[in-house]
Amino acid sequence: MRLRRGWPLVVFVLLLVAVPVFEVWLLIEVGRSIGWWPTIAILVAEAAVGAWLMRHEGNRAWKALMDAMSTGKVPSGELADAALVLVGGVLLMVPGFLTDVVGFIFLIRWTRPIGRKLIAFFVARRLNRLGIPLARARVDRSNLIEGETVAEPAPTGPRDKSGDGPIVIAGEIEEPRTP
Repeated sequence: MRLRRGWPLVVFVLLLVAVPVFEVWLLIEVGRSIGWWPTIAILVAEAAVGAWLMRHEGNRAWKALMDAMSTGKVPSGELADAALVLVGGVLLMVPGFLTDVVGFIFLIRWTRPIGRKLIAFFVARRLNRLGIPLARARVDRSNLIEGETVAEPAPTGPRDKSGDGPIVIAGEIEEPRTP
């Protein structure tokens, strides 16, 4: 039972060993195929492009994070993007072709949602296995009031004088109480 709970750690340790071994093997094979100097030139070029891309996308992610926080929005997607940019940049700085591919997936704006979805999938799966329920909205269709949220209520009160205007309900949204 202990191994079942600790398997992510076992997989992580195996990856820490297997990925560098695979990267060295791949570097040797590419070096044999195209030569050592072109292989080193490709790695240096990938690191330079990765550093530039990390700076560019990092600034973009930082600005999006600050914009979300200044508007009062929960910056979950922006935090994920910032983390993926950081990890992608680090992976591009590490010599190797496999880590560069994963780094580019995390760094490029059009492929980053793929990385975000993969991470969300594995996190949700892990939380589910730990017995931590994911937040899901449940709607009671029989008790549904259609409407919209506005910053300021209408100045005319709950109903206008003709009785045909909208009903305004002033209040705050609260978290449901657990029984």
